[in-house]
Amino acid sequence: MTPDTGRSAPSPGPERLLGVYLNDHRAGAAGGVALLRRMVRTHRGTPAGARLVPLLRDVEEDRDSLLEVMEAFDVPVMHVKSLVVRLAEKAARTKPNGRLIARSPLSDLLELEAIRLGVEGKLALWRSLANVARTDSRVDRAAMHRLAARAERQIALLEGLRLAAVDRTFTPGGRPVPAAA
Repeated sequence: MTPDTGRSAPSPGPERLLGVYLNDHRAGAAGGVALLRRMVRTHRGTPAGARLVPLLRDVEEDRDSLLEVMEAFDVPVMHVKSLVVRLAEKAARTKPNGRLIARSPLSDLLELEAIRLGVEGKLALWRSLANVARTDSRVDRAAMHRLAARAERQIALLEGLRLAAVDRTFTPGGRPVPAAA
């Protein structure tokens, strides 16, 4: 309710809502890039690290594609949201992980799950924008479909890495659990 009239304030229009939506995803992308950069450093020289490097490049390109969409809609970047996401990502590092000094294998699993969730959100973004493109020429629908397909490939890669982390974390000797009959 507005204090001067006692009535409910009008709902924001679709353009403003789209701006908030795009900024929320941009903030998430900033957090995802930061986490992936740290993961690449942590896993440098390992098979997982070799697979994370091209993923990081893709995610950085996806973030740039989102910025291009924001420019097309003349949506200003809200840097405060990115700062909040980055601080939350740093704060998440301080949580207990079952080890006092050394890095826990559980950290790898949780980080992969966080990145996968972020990529699934990004997939939803590209699909939403492809839908918007049906009636708004500022969005390239074919580009959104290409970005969605890339997100699906990223999810498949992350799921493979995640399952390997599950095996390393929860099975004796890090051996894969036999499939159920």
